[in-house]
Amino acid sequence: MAAPSNKNGLCPAPFMQEDLFPPTGGFLVGRWCEQIPSSQGRNVSCCLPCPQADWRYPDGFMEKTEVANWIAVVVFSLNCLMLLSFAVLPVKWTHRHYLSVCLALGIVFMELSFIVPLAAKPKECFNDITPNDMKSDLACAFSGAFIIFGGWAVIIWSFCRALSLHLQICWDVVPGKRFFYTTLTLGWLIPAIGLAVGLAITGTSYRFGSICHINHDHSLADFWGPLMGFAAAALVIQFVTLVYCIHVYIKSLFDNNPSTDNSSVLPSYPGSVRTVTARQAYRRIKRVIQLQWRGIAVVLAVIGNVVFFTVIFLSLDNIAKRTPEQTAKAKPWILCLVLSKGDKTKCAPQAASQGPNEASIMAVLVLLALSGIWTLLFLGRFSMILGWIDLIKRRIIRSKEFVSADARNGSSSRTYEMINPSRKDDVKSPDPLLFSSPDHLSMSTFRFSGSKGEAETYTREVKYTSPALSFSTPRPPSATHHANSYHRYGSSREWNPQSTFARSGQTGPYWYPDSNP
Repeated sequence: MAAPSNKNGLCPAPFMQEDLFPPTGGFLVGRWCEQIPSSQGRNVSCCLPCPQADWRYPDGFMEKTEVANWIAVVVFSLNCLMLLSFAVLPVKWTHRHYLSVCLALGIVFMELSFIVPLAAKPKECFNDITPNDMKSDLACAFSGAFIIFGGWAVIIWSFCRALSLHLQICWDVVPGKRFFYTTLTLGWLIPAIGLAVGLAITGTSYRFGSICHINHDHSLADFWGPLMGFAAAALVIQFVTLVYCIHVYIKSLFDNNPSTDNSSVLPSYPGSVRTVTARQAYRRIKRVIQLQWRGIAVVLAVIGNVVFFTVIFLSLDNIAKRTPEQTAKAKPWILCLVLSKGDKTKCAPQAASQGPNEASIMAVLVLLALSGIWTLLFLGRFSMILGWIDLIKRRIIRSKEFVSADARNGSSSRTYEMINPSRKDDVKSPDPLLFSSPDHLSMSTFRFSGSKGEAETYTREVKYTSPALSFSTPRPPSATHHANSYHRYGSSREWNPQSTFARSGQTGPYWYPDSNP
């Protein structure tokens, strides 16, 4: 129960008179104020003390929300370890792709919004009735910016993954360099624009808990609306792709073409999907889905979470708007607080209509903190652990090895071979590729060598030169035809019998004595 003080002014406890707090800073729009009749018979603007969530929810509930911050620390660390694995380990362990890397980076930005309050320990209120915003608190500015930018990045890169999969399955188009550079530019430019617009028009402030969220004024137009637009587009593309896969599968069941039963080779000419049979299309789609099912799952999980977040935050925005409907809805709760002298436990039933309940708030915070768990489950692989073990073993083996160029151990110099360091073409290693698969390397140029336990090396393949008198390789038809013509009809050119081991003293065509010419 709150005792009256000089800050209450003409307002009944626990409310405070707004005129006693001049607008010098903080988020002024975030004040929760109502016109309440005073003892002098006139209406006075009375405000609920800050933070407002302490009056709406039970004691100790806001402290429980810090669990989400610590969950975010764990998920953030695991995502950073996954990104480090993408950067350090070979592709055969991580199966990295730039769409996966960028999506994980967006998750990392979202997790940072939970870590900033743990480090900064910010003050939620500017004064007794005014919450802080991004202009009055630096930690609020950073946490709000991270969550807005990270949310935009996650949705945009989920859309890019859905579009890439749709092009491969439905249109048989393999995204190339143009798609790579376009998505890499727009995938980070759109979140930057969304962040700039959101901060400039709407801004962030402390709504509940220690994390700053976007304000309710104009948020539907500059943040939630466009964000849900991209999320809906990604969902539509994903479902169209799945429907097409189901259609191809059903069509392949009724395909009785025997020419496709034992053949898995697709046409090599640049044709459309119509040029392949139903079973060939099904096999192609099956291979793509086997490689991309993780991307499908993470897109659906992330977009499902975003839809849930949007519903909860929009309901909070509707409660925060001081409309006549909301004022009439809040009157029973306000009267209860006035009559009970600020005892919120007696007014808990009336407070239930003032926004989401504790379970919904806790769920949205925990799910926000767990957003990165989906990338770990679907983009992380057990082979990454094996890759780190292999990398550590190689480091240990290399540190224990000692190789001397002059150590011959009494053996002849012909028993070993050393590469001449002056020749740069003897050994050639490909450039490390972070955002692409090594499938583009030509096997005619490089040959993978090395047994189990040895380091991976790419050495130039030595071209075999056939000897002049070798008959182990087939002769071209033109050369064979020329030789037959030569033996059959002779030639006017001078012939050297020693070059073919023939009997000397003969010219022109020859045959054995017992053979019939």
